[in-house]
Amino acid sequence: MKVDQDIIQRIKVTGIFMLQFYKVLTGTMLTLFVPQACIQTEEITDGSSISTPDGLSLRICTITENFENNEIYHRLTLYWNSISFLCFIYVYILELKRENWAIKFLDIDNDKSDNCLKSIIINEPKLDKKMDRLNKLYFYGLSITAFVYMINMLLMINILYQDYHSSSTLSCFVSFTLLVTMKLYNSLSVAYYSVKDDKMMSAFMSEFVSFNVLDKDYISENNNNP
Repeated sequence: MKVDQDIIQRIKVTGIFMLQFYKVLTGTMLTLFVPQACIQTEEITDGSSISTPDGLSLRICTITENFENNEIYHRLTLYWNSISFLCFIYVYILELKRENWAIKFLDIDNDKSDNCLKSIIINEPKLDKKMDRLNKLYFYGLSITAFVYMINMLLMINILYQDYHSSSTLSCFVSFTLLVTMKLYNSLSVAYYSVKDDKMMSAFMSEFVSFNVLDKDYISENNNNP
């Protein structure tokens, strides 16, 4: 039995989305997930605590302790983390809506060039207008999110300095932010070139393939309903 190509594409998009969602969660809510130092009040023998020059014993805070930290700067940074995360949620809604529309109305033909769609979709004014609108919304949404996330990283620098525990603090911060930054960079590239070249590049599929022809189901449905 032959599986519909649209179903395969949607399964791929869903799988990639779930992986990216986890990366964005840990990469935006940095105040919660980056290891920070808490004063040790009980003796620990597993080597997870460290001692400071003034004799204090420090351990890594739990996520709950990071969340309940009511120090003003820490709390404000957590709020900005949340704003940054919500911006990414908005972008993902746009991204999934855009991708679903492309899967429904467009298709990928490896025998034709990526820019082939431009000369085809001009004969479908409604699709052409919708594609332009989705591309622009996606690009503007990503631009705002990138700006918010840049501030998010800058706000975390003071927390890294004040609540530094060990090398794991810095390594986790770099790892989390690098994953999200790469996501932003790749998505912005897709959005920019989609708007600039008037085409529909996929934000999820490998090698950022470009939808370059109309979907066969859409053409068949249109021919049956002139």
